[in-house]
Amino acid sequence: MFIEKNDDFLTQLTLLYQKCRKTRSVTVTVKRFDGRSKPRPRPSTKKTAQQAKGVKKPDHPVEPQCLIRACDGGKNKLSTVVYAKDLNKFQRAYTSVLRSNLDGLKKHNKKKNKSAAASVPTAAGDQ
Repeated sequence: MFIEKNDDFLTQLTLLYQKCRKTRSVTVTVKRFDGRSKPRPRPSTKKTAQQAKGVKKPDHPVEPQCLIRACDGGKNKLSTVVYAKDLNKFQRAYTSVLRSNLDGLKKHNKKKNKSAAASVPTAAGDQ
């Protein structure tokens, strides 16, 4: 998994959407990222759980980050880390990428139940 710059990620994501337009789907996930590449180990006993409670937090606060991943279900995987200060700029650019590439969606017609439609009064029938 390769972490790219935000602008490069959006460019590659656009190319991935174009490539997968007819054949595959693209999955994008967003999650909070604290800078760790490995998960924290779980305490195995009560004694280690008590020791874990006594562990001090780092002196400097960690800036909030978002890890954004995109995958087409095959070999193509993209990821990037967005810092909190750059999040608004990234979201605007990401929204424009989505709007330009999600134009082939079909509108589904909702089916109404006859019993639910009959129980709802209309505005003309109330007068």
